[in-house]
Amino acid sequence: MPRYLIEVSHDAEHAACVRALHAIEDYGSHLFTNADWGCLDGVHSCWLIAELDNRNEARMMIHPEFREEARVIQLNKFTREEIADLVAGLKK
Repeated sequence: MPRYLIEVSHDAEHAACVRALHAIEDYGSHLFTNADWGCLDGVHSCWLIAELDNRNEARMMIHPEFREEARVIQLNKFTREEIADLVAGLKK
């Protein structure tokens, strides 16, 4: 099943952090308990990795207030062979 990195950013003001925290918490406790936040380090985003059927399903996990601006990135891993093939393709 595909894995997605979901990144939700918000403004740096304290009120924006609180609004984002409440929105994520209200939208689903499973999201809130699995999200990692960067606010205390000055990076006003939260990240969540989820295994879902498709990108749209990942986007629908995001609170509507943040959905349009959020980034949804499908994650993958490379085998050594795949890396060698990619490198070989660059040399052509």
